[in-house]
Amino acid sequence: MAGEAGPGAARGGGDVAASFRRSPMAIASGVVLAMLVASAFLAPLLAPQDPYDLRQLFIDKAEMPPAWSRDGEWPFLLGTDPQGRDVLSAILYGTRISLVIGLASVAMSMAIGVSVGLAAGFFGGRIDDLLMRVGDTMLSIPTLLMAILVSALFREVLPPSLRDPFAAAILVASISLTGWVQYARTVRASTMVERRKEYVLAARIIGVRPWRIMRRHILPNALTPVLVAATLNLGLAILSEATLSFLGVGMPVTQPSLGTLIRIGNQYLFSGSWWLVAFPAAQLGLIVLAVNLLGDWLRDALNPKLR
Repeated sequence: MAGEAGPGAARGGGDVAASFRRSPMAIASGVVLAMLVASAFLAPLLAPQDPYDLRQLFIDKAEMPPAWSRDGEWPFLLGTDPQGRDVLSAILYGTRISLVIGLASVAMSMAIGVSVGLAAGFFGGRIDDLLMRVGDTMLSIPTLLMAILVSALFREVLPPSLRDPFAAAILVASISLTGWVQYARTVRASTMVERRKEYVLAARIIGVRPWRIMRRHILPNALTPVLVAATLNLGLAILSEATLSFLGVGMPVTQPSLGTLIRIGNQYLFSGSWWLVAFPAAQLGLIVLAVNLLGDWLRDALNPKLR
């Protein structure tokens, strides 16, 4: 069986790579996303200013328009905010925060959902009923409302001095606790199919432990739809973080994410400082669009009916 898996995996990987090369939209989205991610994580080297260092803020340069405007000034390419913070630098650092929170949220949601789905699908019976009813309960509450409630609960439990330092962790927990159900249902369906196959029955007969069977035999066969769902949900996780930060229950002003920057800019929109909200919003939209386009391509590329 191991000898058969290798060539099959190689062919699958080759099909995906060939599909990527044949898709101009996938290539363009991948290049754009790679550039955005690289610029975010290289922000300390690329940004003209550290937006978290108060010593580098210039109050006398507050609310300057972009550099190409009549009142603009170099090196503030995209202008400055009311604190004299360079907007481009804030966007680069904020993008890094949004990406890290989005990736961590998807990873945690996937870990919880895969574990629950494997247990529910493999053991069945009362365990399946209990876990799936918990998932149904989570789905009955709007995702954003649940995230707001969880975030508010964490902030109420923590002392004020720890709320800002743990703001990112609170956001990850809030988004993850509402995003695991889709993974659980997907893995549960695959597990219920795989557990009846001969190789699983043979492993159970020779005494292989259930968790080893789930981890080594069933999980690899359920990963394809999980990876597709994770790619598509990354954009939703980034949007959820931006929404929570925009509503004031996300990242603080001292560590602004893209959502926080949009919230700050929105307060000055009608005063003529349009760049404070336009550029962070454009960056957020570009990231989510690139991720969603890659997710759509990956879903089609891994669909055997479309090969």
